[in-house]
Amino acid sequence: MARNVARNGVGGLVTPRLADARMLMYESKAQREPFDVIDLDPYGSPAPFLDAAVQAISEGGLLCVTCTDMAVMAGNSAETCYSKYGAVSLKGKFCHEMALRIILHSLDLRANCYQRFVVPLLSVSADFYVRVFVRVFTGQAKVKASASKQALVFHCVGCGSHHLQRLGRATSHGTSFKYSPATGPPVGPTCEFCQQRHQVGGPVWAEPLHDPSFVERVLAALERSPGRFQTEPRMRGMLSVIAEELSDVPLYYTLDGLSSTIRSNTPALLQLRSALLHAGFRVSLSHACRNAVKTDAPPAVLWDIMRCWAKLHPVKLERLPDSSPAARILSVEPTLQASFALHEDANPSSRRRGLKRFPENPEAFWGPKARAKPGGGIAPSLQEKRERLQNKRRQRQDGAGLKQFPCKRFKEGTCTQGEQCCYSHEEPPPH
Repeated sequence: MARNVARNGVGGLVTPRLADARMLMYESKAQREPFDVIDLDPYGSPAPFLDAAVQAISEGGLLCVTCTDMAVMAGNSAETCYSKYGAVSLKGKFCHEMALRIILHSLDLRANCYQRFVVPLLSVSADFYVRVFVRVFTGQAKVKASASKQALVFHCVGCGSHHLQRLGRATSHGTSFKYSPATGPPVGPTCEFCQQRHQVGGPVWAEPLHDPSFVERVLAALERSPGRFQTEPRMRGMLSVIAEELSDVPLYYTLDGLSSTIRSNTPALLQLRSALLHAGFRVSLSHACRNAVKTDAPPAVLWDIMRCWAKLHPVKLERLPDSSPAARILSVEPTLQASFALHEDANPSSRRRGLKRFPENPEAFWGPKARAKPGGGIAPSLQEKRERLQNKRRQRQDGAGLKQFPCKRFKEGTCTQGEQCCYSHEEPPPH
């Protein structure tokens, strides 16, 4: 690092340090020399650094955090997620956006301990990681509102319907606010659509993930400097989708998730968007998932639309068990008559312009590699490991290990392998 600083002639701007990052941030706070920008990008979870970071950042400073432990944040290990981030993750179709809301909740929770709070500028789920950009401010009055910004998630294990329950409630009285506990829960003992149980996740950040004005300024900066970045087409496409997202609607559904629940074929994206728009609701895409449907329509409206779709494309109900979510949902007549005719606003601007919103992986087996081995050794790639362990439990041992056992087919006179047989053809010694 020191050689790179000298080569670029930035010795007066850059001071390299080889130390524990947490101690460095704690020292900056103790010496009252906060950082204007802190970027946390460790291998895996940034949880050990969050407490020091929210203290060491200056007033209104920029804190950037990257999480690559997506298996934990996407619901594969909910108990580990709670121990690191103070929230229980769920394995739902919306898991990538929930991961963003979990890290924002964790940042705000840690900042609240020091009378500070966070304001998200941009939150991105891309490839195999999530990355958030927040500003950190100090204010006791604003910290009191933090409970009303967090919510629990009730997720049905049968049909995938989800509901949010805020932890607190903020009521305005003129120029002041009164804060009180929220009332709930928003669901009954079982799901009203499929009678399955609910899983409870969170708490998660329930406020907007992005600052629209900041996103517009970044897009304008890209327009002023064409060709400056190699990944400019992808940046423009992703930021355009983010600018179109419904900021006040947490989480989303997916086209394949809705259709697989009722065992029907999948409607086109424009058809489902048109049905929601004709019904008077708002709808948008999500940068976190290619086939996401983010809408302010309640789950009851979504299932009514899917019931209307099933009438146009019949489902073989005789093959469905009576207790299945599909049978229970389709047994109810829709109260909304959905129209799948193309709506003029169904095709979003980013899609019409053909922007690179969800690019394909550049090569096969592309993604995060294994952690480096202690001592500097090179860890095998995931593909090499797969090939080495392929059919591990099915492979027979080598012939030398099985020659100690007599061949049953040889005793019966039916073995056709001869000397190639992996079992012994020797006559057993007489007793």
